[in-house]
Amino acid sequence: MIARGARRPQRPIQLSPALLQQQCDDFNARFPVGQKVTVRRDDGEGLITNTRSRADVLSGHSAVIWLDGISGCYLLDRVTPLTENAA
Repeated sequence: MIARGARRPQRPIQLSPALLQQQCDDFNARFPVGQKVTVRRDDGEGLITNTRSRADVLSGHSAVIWLDGISGCYLLDRVTPLTENAA
């Protein structure tokens, strides 16, 4: 129960499955499996790793990717590909 006058937490914008698939398709077209990336971890820390899968839509609600050295997957929005110029 939320106290009277308290602000409700904002819900993240839910993208349609078609838009999520487009996000994955765009990522997959630009970056191969094994791409060096940085991922923003749950604690806010950035970690440099590599992709170990193609991006995919998980259960129709989240664009995700699996990464080396990490159990489970991460939201694609939290992954930034590293290019030679950025590294």
